[in-house]
Amino acid sequence: MIKTIKVKLDVIESMIYFWQATSEKEKVGEIYINDISQYDDMNLIYDSEFDDKSVRTVLSAISNRELLNSESKKSRKFWNNNMWMMEDLEYTNMMVTPVKVLNLDSIVDELNENNNSDYEELEVVFVPWNHEVCKIEGNKLIVNFFRVKPDLFDETKVTIEDMDIKEFIKDKLIEIVK
Repeated sequence: MIKTIKVKLDVIESMIYFWQATSEKEKVGEIYINDISQYDDMNLIYDSEFDDKSVRTVLSAISNRELLNSESKKSRKFWNNNMWMMEDLEYTNMMVTPVKVLNLDSIVDELNENNNSDYEELEVVFVPWNHEVCKIEGNKLIVNFFRVKPDLFDETKVTIEDMDIKEFIKDKLIEIVK
């Protein structure tokens, strides 16, 4: 029976500082960038084409205002997404705010209706990613933060893939407990 759903934003919290500092032309240290690449939550999205070295290379290039020299499509997409975050920090904050206050307690009962899993806790992990929308790994739903879309005219509307963010997450969590 599901007892709790935990929303994890550790990586996004670190990225907020990176985006802010870099947009203000401050240099973010290599140790800080390395720490971001080593988060356990970041390890959930790594594959043979995109890994901790890719994250360090991209974020270092951005911080140092260098051109990205990479053949990897995933690294270039990650670079592009991070540059986009720094273009309009107000919009970035519109993405961050609803995720920070996301409360999923109201869907616990609904998840338990058809629960065939032994999980007591589910995790919704937001990470900066390159191309995927989300991924399920064990009791974790890993969500690409760059896919969070706030409505410019209605602060209460936030979507992922044209679905209300809470509905999107609920649908994906149902896949975990089936």
